[in-house]
Amino acid sequence: MIKYLAPKITVNPGVRFGKPVIAGTRIPVDLVVGKIAGGMDISEVEKEFDLTEEEIRAALRYAADLVAGEDVSLV
Repeated sequence: MIKYLAPKITVNPGVRFGKPVIAGTRIPVDLVVGKIAGGMDISEVEKEFDLTEEEIRAALRYAADLVAGEDVSLV
């Protein structure tokens, strides 16, 4: 069962152990975000994973939304 979590981001228990992926691929959001964080630019990620800029930006937007909704409790 495929579920859309955000535009261009899906989750399916049978794909990548249910991790969020770019829709229509098996490429996890965390991999894309990690590549950008590691210094790759968008065009490099586009080429390496055959993604569009729109898909990459969707992954970044999804990750930003997750962090924005996170509550951190300092102990």
